[in-house]
Amino acid sequence: MQKLIRETIEGQRVLILGFGREGKSTLRMIEKVGGYQSLAVADQKPLQIDTLFYPEDMEVIYGETYQDYLNEFDVVFKSPGIVLKQDPGEYTCRIVSQTELFLKRFGKQTVGITGTKGKSTVTTLLHHILCKAGKKAILAGNIGIPVFDIVDQIGEETPVVLELSCHQLEYASVSPRTAVLLNLYEEHLDHYKTLERYIAAKQNIYANQKAGDTLFCNEEILPGKPVLGLEGETACRRCQGEVISVGLDSSSARIQINGCRVTCENHVFQIPEEEISLVGQHNYFDIGVVYGICREIFRIPDEEFSQALKTYKPLPHRMEYVGTIDGVRYYDDSISTICETTIQALSSIPKVDAVLIGGMDRGIDYGPLEEYLSSSQVKFIILMAETGKRIYQEIMEKNTSFRKKERLIRRDTLEEAVAYAKEVCHPGSCCVLSPAAASYGIFRNFEERGDVFKKLVKE
Repeated sequence: MQKLIRETIEGQRVLILGFGREGKSTLRMIEKVGGYQSLAVADQKPLQIDTLFYPEDMEVIYGETYQDYLNEFDVVFKSPGIVLKQDPGEYTCRIVSQTELFLKRFGKQTVGITGTKGKSTVTTLLHHILCKAGKKAILAGNIGIPVFDIVDQIGEETPVVLELSCHQLEYASVSPRTAVLLNLYEEHLDHYKTLERYIAAKQNIYANQKAGDTLFCNEEILPGKPVLGLEGETACRRCQGEVISVGLDSSSARIQINGCRVTCENHVFQIPEEEISLVGQHNYFDIGVVYGICREIFRIPDEEFSQALKTYKPLPHRMEYVGTIDGVRYYDDSISTICETTIQALSSIPKVDAVLIGGMDRGIDYGPLEEYLSSSQVKFIILMAETGKRIYQEIMEKNTSFRKKERLIRRDTLEEAVAYAKEVCHPGSCCVLSPAAASYGIFRNFEERGDVFKKLVKE
């Protein structure tokens, strides 16, 4: 890996674009490898350079114009999430990323996992089971571990389980040998502007696969078929690898998940639902995907898989049981940023008296959620922040068929919403935070939002 990085930066004017977790990781690696002509860091926010260890001759660029200097460099290491002002091909510099270089070196032993939702669960579950089966797998990527931080731990046979966000895949020209595409829903339109561009970024997980590679893909979004109602070359991109379809309540997919029954190439595995922590059909779909990978790629026996599955602990903020207060069960589903995940939560948790919805408005269509809520048995629909206000107005002003509009409760903040829920929820019922919206602008991230919710519940 260091040889590839050295070849990339030797004698070059190098810029690290974005100085968050991955940017700092890139700086550590570049300093370790050396050989560059000059080095600079650019970020929109001022850098706390007085607390950083950095080369004395390193240039620091920050402010609103931080992207105006890219063509003054030869190689730019772009961090995920930064929206370039131009297409990469319009710059005179070469734009690279950690993900791109990592997959060039270790793609053959990497399982890359993406999807609008569920990727962290699938990534951590697969890593957990591989480790329990003695495979000594390494976890990295969007899960919070930059890939440059793990390269010294990787041998030629080490499996790497890599969570990949749309931002990490946006400009990728390399795909992992084993790719996983779980689902696609409307999201991140504030970044991508169009649904087509978002889908194209996600499809890069398989777009550069070759014969001999494998794609595990939700049967609803298979390569070569229209996606989310879109057609044309972008939406219908094809895959050169072997495609293994995965379907929920399916009779045609190669891996079928029906209730607790997973059928893989006519072989049946029964999910031990009473002995595992994951609940809900969407989680059983994730288990089915991981089972297929473990069976088809790693040849892990059913008994080993089952025993490892029983010891897996779900990640926080994903339908996480917080506790029972005054007879009411509280659940933290702060990870939910789209309609579909809130619908999944409300479908999986019984006797929901109150649901807390709302956050930053990214411009997604809330019609499906409004339709679900209309027919649901939820007694108190507590709507918060920008999206809560928008949903409330859409229903009150336009949705004449919405059932029992008096269930809609407006509250500005999470604190006010939790206080109201505590007043109205009955013993024996459940209260769920499942915002169907981003947390930005109100909280640092969904983790902080979930932590605040849990604190408020327990006060």
